[in-house]
Amino acid sequence: MNQTALSRRALIGAAGGLGLTAAIGVSGTAAAASSGQPRDVVLNTDGRYPVAPLTKESWTLGVAQCRSMPVDLNRVEASRRENLNHMIGLIDAAFAFGAGPDLLFFHEFPITGFGAGWTRKDVLKVAIEIPGAETEEIAKKARQYGIYIVFGSYARDPDWPGHALSITTMIGPDGKILARDWKARNIKGVFGGEIELFTTTIYDVLDRFVEMYGRDAILPVVQTPIGNLAMSSVQREPELFRALAMKGAEVILRTATGGFVPTDIAATSLYNSVYTAIANNAVSPGSPFFEDSNAGGSAIYGPDGEPIAIAKSPNETLVMARIPIGAFRARHRQPTIHPQLYMDVLNGYTPRFPPNLFSTYVPSDLKDAGRYLRDKGVWK
Repeated sequence: MNQTALSRRALIGAAGGLGLTAAIGVSGTAAAASSGQPRDVVLNTDGRYPVAPLTKESWTLGVAQCRSMPVDLNRVEASRRENLNHMIGLIDAAFAFGAGPDLLFFHEFPITGFGAGWTRKDVLKVAIEIPGAETEEIAKKARQYGIYIVFGSYARDPDWPGHALSITTMIGPDGKILARDWKARNIKGVFGGEIELFTTTIYDVLDRFVEMYGRDAILPVVQTPIGNLAMSSVQREPELFRALAMKGAEVILRTATGGFVPTDIAATSLYNSVYTAIANNAVSPGSPFFEDSNAGGSAIYGPDGEPIAIAKSPNETLVMARIPIGAFRARHRQPTIHPQLYMDVLNGYTPRFPPNLFSTYVPSDLKDAGRYLRDKGVWK
């Protein structure tokens, strides 16, 4: 791909995959797998977007702010199971006093945690498979309570041997996996050149990803009977969330671990007139980091960018809010933008790091990633 003169169609696709998931209740690689064909990008021209019929006019979103404990590399299966059991216990706790949420949303790594100094081999060792034993256990709880459950995790995929992935998964009330969405990109060039993140994102293998799953899978939207849902663990790239809103996302579920910028989350709602939730980790006693490092702040924001529910402490807690999806959808449309004013600028922009850098080499650890990427930036 020419990095200095992108066509309008290529730019729009690469910047956000401004497409519409055609399969109701399926997104990302799941959509491609169910259809057998990669999907191209299509947008409605009247401000509307495809939806599934609603089964509820209003529903409850719950954000589970929970600990993040790294799997013990000396006892991987046992400690991963301990994390899973803790997560399952919190699902039960959400219903301890009667009616719980219709959708329960966890942070980026409730099952595997994030380990200081982990190599790619370590991540692949602690990672789960989707579907797998862990998703089966979570699916049982989804069926028991009749809820959607969303969570992030390090994951392995047999279609991508050797690649350590960060996947956000959505399981429906029937226990079926509705989405398993890759992280769209990692930020590069912000760690002084000494280290870089080594998990493989869509941007890191963009051409192959599109060949396998289609452009529509880059930023998928899941059309469910409680609304159009989108998931992401990306921070500080508002264009991605604008693209999701243009595709019809009504509720955007954003995961974090180790902190986030509240303004970034609020702006997602304000600029796109959508609901946005952020799930961060809680204080985590016994982790290899300071227990309260950037913990807490999990929240749900309304379409005006104001918080409608926010964690009152950095400890483990449940944040809940009602989403009046019926009334919202009746008046909601795609964001109003004027691309003719700035498309020339976007067409002329050269990203600091090109895509596909992990297509031929996958770094072994943070330092190796820093070494490998040090001379791959095209900015001077």
